Amino acid sequence: MQIVYRIAADLTVCLHLGYVLFIVLGQVGVMAGAIRGWKWVRNTKFRLLHLIGILVVIAESWLGITCPLTILENHLRRESGGAAYEGDFIASCVHDTLFFECAPWVFTTIYSLFGLAVVVTLIVCPPRCSRTESPSSETDSPVTP
Repeated sequence: MQIVYRIAADLTVCLHLGYVLFIVLGQVGVMAGAIRGWKWVRNTKFRLLHLIGILVVIAESWLGITCPLTILENHLRRESGGAAYEGDFIASCVHDTLFFECAPWVFTTIYSLFGLAVVVTLIVCPPRCSRTESPSSETDSPVTP
């Protein structure tokens, strides 16, 4: 059973990395897309999810809340019998990439500035709703045979 917990912990840290990459690479993509005129960067659903994603991180940081994914991973590691971080090579690399030592205020500042950058790009390159209109709504007059 301990192997199941260890695998679940490794998957959790990979999911955590995916979340971080969505936030960071999403912002890089939006900024590059704004400059290059890429249409996908104006996708309202993507931009809303991206904004919510960074706002969650900022709120956790300001409120001193530990990320639920970190809590879950630590719990799974303890259940697997490992007090310290133990995982396979990829999980170890992912873990070391995500977690490094710094004063909490440094992270709060970084997250807040990153969130500000997301808001600025929302203003500079706002999302646009794509409206799919039915063929009958394209004209004001009824279609006659």
